[in-house]
Amino acid sequence: MRDNSSATLLRRPVLSQPQPSGLWLGLIGVAAFSFTVPFTRVAVAGLDPLFIGSGRAVVAAILAAFALALTRQRLPRGVQWARLAVVAAGVVVGFPLLTSFALTTTPASHGAVVIALLPAATATAAVLRGRERPPLAFWLITGAGGVAAIAFAAMQSGFGQLHWADLLLLGAVLAAAIGYAEGGLLARELGAWQTVSWALVLASPLMVLLTAVSVVQEPPTATTVQWLAFAYLGVVSMFLGFFAWYRGLAIGPIAQVSQIQLIQPVLTICWAALLLGEALTWGTIVGGLAVIFCAGAAVRVRLKPVPAQPATHATKTLQPAKD
Repeated sequence: MRDNSSATLLRRPVLSQPQPSGLWLGLIGVAAFSFTVPFTRVAVAGLDPLFIGSGRAVVAAILAAFALALTRQRLPRGVQWARLAVVAAGVVVGFPLLTSFALTTTPASHGAVVIALLPAATATAAVLRGRERPPLAFWLITGAGGVAAIAFAAMQSGFGQLHWADLLLLGAVLAAAIGYAEGGLLARELGAWQTVSWALVLASPLMVLLTAVSVVQEPPTATTVQWLAFAYLGVVSMFLGFFAWYRGLAIGPIAQVSQIQLIQPVLTICWAALLLGEALTWGTIVGGLAVIFCAGAAVRVRLKPVPAQPATHATKTLQPAKD
């Protein structure tokens, strides 16, 4: 393609002049998600964790169905439904339910440190899903982050043993990582917020059933603050937050916007201290910094561009001959 080609000229502004609003939208999305763990902790003080994990998805699914209908989005086709089921299993079902049950017994700041593994776990899932071949450093750093999170959880649980809530949190990280990785690929075909919305709609029959079971077993009664926390989880954490986050990723630069997620556990720990009065121990601070550092390093190693290969003999022959 010639340098003066119109196609080249059309692409240059997109690559060389990324819109700064992508970073701001990404920050808005992360800020919205950072309240999820503290507000879940507030809600589980009065509501059943099964009701919180499933009910919030029902609220978000209703909003998603309206959004899809009003904008007249086309239906997914064929294998896209199976891939949406993977997204739904991880992001709509797995993460909300597992974190809701885990936070009935563990502090929000503790949960934030374990969930800080999510960026590195998502990068690992993307590597495996996309059949990438990252350098050895990626696996070493990711492994170090996992060891740091598990060691923190074991020390906080006492006598070097993992509490069942820590296992639930690690399961939530795994579920969300798989859902994010598959959703990121599927968003290229369906659109960012459309992918999340279709996943919510697809999972809605199961989540409605679980919500009904929870209501029958234990009719929900809570304070106004606890209901407001639940409303935030359904409207913002499960729905509106994804609009800003995925739109920010779409505008890009993706490599920079995605790393904003690394500040989410820091914000969550701060909200836990300010809103819930949880004490910030040195163990929490050191553990959080260790996990965040490893997650950031893993993401950077994966996103580092591959060095350009030297020109081959075939490409050299295309160069104009010198006089």
